Amino acid sequence: MTLQARPLRLSTQSPDFETRFQQRLHWSADTDAEIENRVADILAAVQQEGDAAVLRFTERFDGMAAPSLHELELTQAELKAAFDALPDAQRHALEFAAARIRSYHEAQKKASGESWSYRDADGSLLGQKVTPLDRVGIYVPGGKAAYPSSVLMNALPAHVAGVGEIIMVVPTPRGEKNQLVLAAAYVAGVSRAFTIGGAQAVAALAYGTQTVPRVDKITGPGNAYVASAKKRVFGLVGIDMIAGPSEILVLADGSTPADWVAMDLFSQAEHDELAQSILLSPDADYLDRVQAEIDRLLPTLPRAEIIAKSLNGRGALIHTRSMEEACEISNRIAPEHLEVSSNEPHRWEPLLRHAGAIFLGAYTSESLGDYCAGPNHVLPTSGTARFSSPLGVLDFQKRSSIIEVSREGAQKLGKVAHILAEGEGLQAHGQAAVLRLDADSR
Repeated sequence: MTLQARPLRLSTQSPDFETRFQQRLHWSADTDAEIENRVADILAAVQQEGDAAVLRFTERFDGMAAPSLHELELTQAELKAAFDALPDAQRHALEFAAARIRSYHEAQKKASGESWSYRDADGSLLGQKVTPLDRVGIYVPGGKAAYPSSVLMNALPAHVAGVGEIIMVVPTPRGEKNQLVLAAAYVAGVSRAFTIGGAQAVAALAYGTQTVPRVDKITGPGNAYVASAKKRVFGLVGIDMIAGPSEILVLADGSTPADWVAMDLFSQAEHDELAQSILLSPDADYLDRVQAEIDRLLPTLPRAEIIAKSLNGRGALIHTRSMEEACEISNRIAPEHLEVSSNEPHRWEPLLRHAGAIFLGAYTSESLGDYCAGPNHVLPTSGTARFSSPLGVLDFQKRSSIIEVSREGAQKLGKVAHILAEGEGLQAHGQAAVLRLDADSR
């Protein structure tokens, strides 16, 4: 039987559009109860036993037996050797991508990640002190696929932010180390790296063990076990986000070659069967042309079966009344990746309020953002772009308020604070302010 991908065809003018649209968007983030229970057991074991539990779970899940956790730590010499051994093309690509990612995040730091202060008319100093986290952990998926780009996107903004120590964990099932991942760790300035993964790696980073140092924040994607573990340790440490399946939404006016857009839809569908690829266009004929390209191109791809399952189960080609309506629907979806595939992308961009990343124009494929454009590819999913942002320098910093009240300022502020404190029934608060008033003001 020939493999087929038939994204759901919808029209905003159909009476049942809203119902079918919501059904297609639906995805449950609930984690299987059995996974939750197993993760809870793993976290408890690592918290109590440290290295011994991590070694036990690493042998059980990854087939990696080692006498000590030190044996699973990658040295800086190993990381550099992996980089030096890469083919020239891969080595140069890593350096090129890293330079662009670093440059973008340095600009981000200058725009919004610096300390500042000012003095008001009374001479009081008010401001904000921005300081980096001391130590962060980055989780890099391993196993079925390796993601050197994730190393760059997590470690480089931490480095730019000024984080003192970056600890990387990456599973290496049966001892298979991906040299490109190791090389990326070298390029990105990872401080220490361990070949451990799963919930046990998250636990080691969150609690600390005899060998793995405790971190302040954990970032990076992973499977359901990793996501569950991150949720459970949040509060003890910070986390970036709980990522759902990958998403792409394309707004197209019909001017972009149909095969380009079909391949862009494939680029997210190939991640896994739950990934979501949606195309919105006011041109019904264009949707037909894209479907024809999907049919033509699908058999040429190695991950065709995954793509087909993704498009059949969660994909959609939606005919809208206009590009304006397409923008409205996009805001409702709040996609992870949003391509504005139009001759006039800057006409539509002001209408778009919610998206992890916005890719403007036909030449801006989402895949460029994944690897080397510069902005971070760790993005909010599952509609969370309505209230959250891409990973960046600010995620590796914290802000402290700076307040220095002058004697003159205390005379004004003290009276106001006293009134409000009395209104809240907190007399000590009020008296602490009153004591600083000059005698004639009391």
